[in-house]
Amino acid sequence: MHPMIVHFPISLLFIALFMELLGRKSGKFNAAIKMLVYTGAASAVLSVILGLLLAGTEEYGSDVFSIHKWTGIATMVLGLLSAAAYAFSNRTVQRTLLTFTALGVTIAGHYGASLTHGEDYLTSVLPRKDAPGEEQTTAANFTLTAQAGPLNETQIQELNLQVRTILAHNCYNCHGSAKVKGELRLDSKEAIFKGGEHGKVIVPGDVHTSELLRRIKLPRSDKEAMPTKGKALSKEEIAVIEYWIKQGAPWPSGELKSLYRVAELAPRLPKIPAATGDLSNPVDLFVNDYFKKNKIKWAAPVDDRTYIRRVYIDVTGLLPPPDSIDAFLKDTSPGKRSVLVSRLLTRDDDYAQHWLTFWNDALRNDYTGTGYITGGRWDITKWLYTSLRENKPYNEFVRQLVSPDKESQGFVKGIKWRGTINSSQSTEMQAAQNVAQVFLGLNLKCASCHDSFISDWKLEDSYAFANLFSDSILEINRCDKPTGIMAPRRVLYKELGEIDTNAVTQERLKQLAELLVQPKDGRLYRTLVNRVWAQLMGRGIVEPVDVMDNAPWSQDLLDWLAYDFVENGYDIKKLIYNILTSKTYQLPSVGVKEPEEIMSPNFVFNGMLRRRLTAEEFSDAVSVAIQPVYADSMAVFKLLPEDFNRNVPFARASLVKNDPFLTALGRPNRETVSTSRTSQASLLQALELTNGSKFNDAMKYGAAKWKNKYPDTKTLVKEIYRNAIGRLPDKAEEEVAEKALGNTPSEAAIQDFMWAIALHPEFQLIY
Repeated sequence: MHPMIVHFPISLLFIALFMELLGRKSGKFNAAIKMLVYTGAASAVLSVILGLLLAGTEEYGSDVFSIHKWTGIATMVLGLLSAAAYAFSNRTVQRTLLTFTALGVTIAGHYGASLTHGEDYLTSVLPRKDAPGEEQTTAANFTLTAQAGPLNETQIQELNLQVRTILAHNCYNCHGSAKVKGELRLDSKEAIFKGGEHGKVIVPGDVHTSELLRRIKLPRSDKEAMPTKGKALSKEEIAVIEYWIKQGAPWPSGELKSLYRVAELAPRLPKIPAATGDLSNPVDLFVNDYFKKNKIKWAAPVDDRTYIRRVYIDVTGLLPPPDSIDAFLKDTSPGKRSVLVSRLLTRDDDYAQHWLTFWNDALRNDYTGTGYITGGRWDITKWLYTSLRENKPYNEFVRQLVSPDKESQGFVKGIKWRGTINSSQSTEMQAAQNVAQVFLGLNLKCASCHDSFISDWKLEDSYAFANLFSDSILEINRCDKPTGIMAPRRVLYKELGEIDTNAVTQERLKQLAELLVQPKDGRLYRTLVNRVWAQLMGRGIVEPVDVMDNAPWSQDLLDWLAYDFVENGYDIKKLIYNILTSKTYQLPSVGVKEPEEIMSPNFVFNGMLRRRLTAEEFSDAVSVAIQPVYADSMAVFKLLPEDFNRNVPFARASLVKNDPFLTALGRPNRETVSTSRTSQASLLQALELTNGSKFNDAMKYGAAKWKNKYPDTKTLVKEIYRNAIGRLPDKAEEEVAEKALGNTPSEAAIQDFMWAIALHPEFQLIY
């Protein structure tokens, strides 16, 4: 009844809104609109009541159900308020509430349809295309079905994988951990053979009495056909299920093969391809092999002007001074690019202030925000800045974060949220999620509430790992409901070793840190080199960077970088040097037509992705080239090391508290881990750069300063181009600028000119 009743508020309220808009001037539909709103509100109440009753008859445990329930209740409240408004209030209030009610119906209805019909209900009726890289279901894939006689263990494992894959793709929506229709689950051996409310669905060896097989063979028109929604199983898939049952529904005795790709944990040293032509850097040799396989030709490297700007920003986050550009262009020595990178990497404070942004995002360290006032959050800025400045070896860096002292404890201690929180957001679970995500490229957020839908990680795994950070044993909560089961204590990867579960928390964390940083934990170091590659090249070798089980576009390159990183003493600067001095890094930047291409499994690497300056890089570029955005007094000096040089011309944006300007340009909310930022321009960014006071003040004061310094228009134009773009204007640019400014430019005209330069692609983008 609930799904049927839902259609009344959907149709009635939308008709009312349509009539309201249609007759907004004449008011001729007022009586009809009132009746529709009253009836729609009443049916919304009935829909919520029936929905809550339905929830008690079926097992729903997903986030989708929770969102559907609360948006449905919110919509009911809005519907009642709309009805009250049409009885007592004015037209503006009536229309506003009715619009929000219709919006609520849309959202609640979408999530309700996802529960009833599956999350792909909008696309399931479309002609299916297999995902890139996914094998199509054809008879060729199911060769076991032609074999008679008993199967060996390897064949049983392969058949089992095929059966579970079919069930996962077709049955888990209604018979998995998130939703259990008819008390039947099909996502584990025990559940499959237990059956549902009507008894067993699999009878090993008997294809005639196995209810599951009967249901999937029924025509789509039959009301008992399974699956009820979406695409019917193919003949080949049905044949596999039938063959499996006929064979006695065998189940492997050992560990099951994963339905998902699982990256190797151990390190691997691939053979470096032979040097060829002018390629000798191993990075280039592995990329050269990749190019050969993908029939890609090497492009000519970028010119010196592009390279020096790119390297300055990537190492220090600052624009190169015009004099440094001129000197670099005049230098004819063959190794000058390597020399430049080496020199920039010795600028320890500039390096630390630039890379502080990346690590603040990843370690969710901020200077203000939730928890600091109430003592529920700990700052690690001093420790982090010092670690970056001294280029602390990465194994020690991780060790001190996982097994922290007072200065570095903020990461694993997380945020003590005020009030009632979801059980998956306890400080212990935060620690488990964040350590897994940042250091292992592993997303445990899904598996912190229920068994993961996108990997093999189970709820118990997350709690067992979180238990290592807890002073007391944690009770497992499934979808925020206590289970009465106490979690064990163990690391995520048993290959790394074991921890003394009876040790006190401090000792357990010390043992955990040692297990994580050992050289045989290849995943830790692959994750790090992939993150650094993504920062420098615009895209990781694996994407997303937090899903390291995804396939890399070059496994050999990823493995070699990680292995070499360990062999070279866990030296991040050495890793950066290897990448920045490669011919690969020096390739011309490339763009994409659609942002989705960056994450596509069919992504083909052919050079650094062109990317926009980050919020901090843009702010610092404006400060260097035009006028300081942040005065030196804005830096968080109290949080920095005592020996920090406070005699600076302006505050680097990485050292200032977040504000609307930085937020608009992409600095994330650091209450959660953020390991990548989008490079796409946004409406908020455009509005901030057009109307925001912070940026416009910099342009205003900069105009006054530049007018006094360069009263001559021609010189003014040339110097602004040199400082901001790193080159002189061409003839056309010079003529346009001089015409706009006039012979004696006003401050307002100079401000407009500077604004145009700051929005110039050569200023905003890293080419």
